[in-house]
Amino acid sequence: MLARIGHIAYNTYREAVRDRVLYNLVFFALLLVGSTPLFGQISIGLERIVLVNLGLTSISIFGTVIAIFIGIGLVSKEIERKTLYTVLSRPVQRWEFLLGKYFGLAGTLAVNTFFMAIGFFAALFYLNHAFGRTDSQLLVAIYFIVLQFLIITAITLLFSSFSSPLLSALFAFALFFIGNFADDLRGLAGILKGAQHWLVMGLSYVVPNFGAMNVISQVAHEQAVSGALILQNSIYALFYATAALSAAIVIFERRNLK
Repeated sequence: MLARIGHIAYNTYREAVRDRVLYNLVFFALLLVGSTPLFGQISIGLERIVLVNLGLTSISIFGTVIAIFIGIGLVSKEIERKTLYTVLSRPVQRWEFLLGKYFGLAGTLAVNTFFMAIGFFAALFYLNHAFGRTDSQLLVAIYFIVLQFLIITAITLLFSSFSSPLLSALFAFALFFIGNFADDLRGLAGILKGAQHWLVMGLSYVVPNFGAMNVISQVAHEQAVSGALILQNSIYALFYATAALSAAIVIFERRNLK
């Protein structure tokens, strides 16, 4: 079982790495992260804040775009090429196929985040000529960004298990956008009454709470991130990604592929 999942994951990783869209996005992200010291010169004394905000935001946005645009084709491309039928004709279960695709794309995102982080820290070193003690908090922010990638990848696979690539992309981007305002939705629910209150409150708990994982502004101002928040976000990402993947597997198992 693990060998089959690992083989599918490796093939998915190789296909994603060869994708021109992936190379273009990573190159553009590295270029943007590397050019942040130039933007910092506009605001004297705020160079680090500008660098951290723009650099980490670039990693987050471009990583999310990679996760969605590659994720929406993980299932549909296999069906269009009819390679899925060849894979499933072997002793490979549908859930093994989905898990292999998920881990393959997750590994791709982890590798690309690593290289974008290297570009970011190189720009930071160029700006400050040294690393400070508070710079370790930047690793926490990057870790939270990776957790977001794991969740959005699972969500994209969920939508692609039953919908077209275009609709899957729209749904995934919508959830990513709304998820960054999950706390605001709960605040809005507090001033509503009746059915509207429960509808908005329920929506705020269904969408992924990406806002809790966004500590970019906090680390940019050299504020520490609590260990409790790290643990909370880690557990939350694990459970949310697992729930989304489980739903994707249930739907894909029942899907008529003919």
